[in-house]
Amino acid sequence: MFKRVLIANRGEIAVRVIRACRELGIPTVAVYSQADAKSLHVRLATDAYCIGPAPSAQSYLSIPAIISTALMTGCDAIHPGYGFMSERADFVDICTEHGIKFIGPSADSMRKMGDKATARKTMIENDVPVTPGTGLLESLEQAREFAHKAGYPIILKATAGGGGKGMRIVRSDDELESNMNLCQMEAEKFFGNPGIYAEKFLENPRHIEVQILGDSFGNVIHLGERDCSIQRRHQKLLEEAPSPAIDEKTRKEMGAAAVRAAKAIGYEGAGTCEFLLDHDGKWYFMEMNTRVQVEHCVTEMISQIDIVREQILVASGKKLGYTQDDVLLRGHAIECRINAEDPDHDFMPCPGKIDGYFAPGGFGIRVDSHVYPGYSIPPYYDSMIGKLICWGENRNEARRRMYQALKEYVVTGIKTTIPFHQQIVEDEVFMSGNFNTGFIEDFYKRQGKEFKSE
Repeated sequence: MFKRVLIANRGEIAVRVIRACRELGIPTVAVYSQADAKSLHVRLATDAYCIGPAPSAQSYLSIPAIISTALMTGCDAIHPGYGFMSERADFVDICTEHGIKFIGPSADSMRKMGDKATARKTMIENDVPVTPGTGLLESLEQAREFAHKAGYPIILKATAGGGGKGMRIVRSDDELESNMNLCQMEAEKFFGNPGIYAEKFLENPRHIEVQILGDSFGNVIHLGERDCSIQRRHQKLLEEAPSPAIDEKTRKEMGAAAVRAAKAIGYEGAGTCEFLLDHDGKWYFMEMNTRVQVEHCVTEMISQIDIVREQILVASGKKLGYTQDDVLLRGHAIECRINAEDPDHDFMPCPGKIDGYFAPGGFGIRVDSHVYPGYSIPPYYDSMIGKLICWGENRNEARRRMYQALKEYVVTGIKTTIPFHQQIVEDEVFMSGNFNTGFIEDFYKRQGKEFKSE
């Protein structure tokens, strides 16, 4: 087992990893920016070190600061959480060079799946369905030729992209050149790689993802799927497991495809294969996230498998603690992302001091958060302040429990998305389970409100 683990992250995921390490008896080192000096992960870790000023580029994205802190404190492993360094293959290489275990997949696996064009090729080779698309685009003419063959609309994507950035929907030849230029500029700005590719754009599909776990002995299992269709500007707002949209046959096929994909690249650790489900029930691979997901909690609730604990154990050289036959999914779980944002003003971020904080509790209710009364939310990072997860024997029980928990959840001093989620879980379309990625736009229209897509 590891002697000491450095958590190269902040917020609720840093707290989550620290707690998992504590249960395994592993001392932890937290790193933090000057803006996060009073964050909960700093208080909970065995030791904590400031690694730079507030901007991420000078702290949480500073490889020299993170590596030097790990070496100075005797850490033999680094857990990256999600975001920041979690999908940086170059960071994995540097960890390896310094004798530090990166708790996640190898740099090779990360490169194969992190580059979306390469990932598509890998999926095709392993009989996993993909949407019609291209390799890296080399010219406007190549993109136009594909668009005419596949038919508009198409979507342009950054090959190194993720998180909803570096994506442009194109609906006609007139829009193609300008959107190609914009997409390439965004790809360079956000990911340092201007490469883009094109895919046929599916209008308002379901967004389904399959959770996988792999070890260094070639074992891979899946823990079922999550439905992440409720999103705004490609950013997920609410997730649930299992998906109300797929039957058992599709569930098994998707799970098997995700396992094949992971085995093909020798995947180790926690990962997620994301799929799109069209209106005819056909599904297609979209991308693989080579890290733990924000929404891993809903899978933990229905599987009773601690995904972060398994990440740490397999990274330390142990075999997976479960076979596929051991995975028994029970009930239904829903997660609401609680953000410090104002839904009435285009979800504008609302940093500031939390005057009062009361989290809900009770059977089947879980809150993963890093905030507390008197905590000041800095304006430099993601606006998520917590995740509320509710479990029930069935979807409606989980939904009702979520509604009651949201009514109990009190955060004062700032605006949050709690009231917005209360409306969502009581919405008749959400209750029916018959929705897609266009849900939020449709919800706004039914409320008589303006929806801003960009």
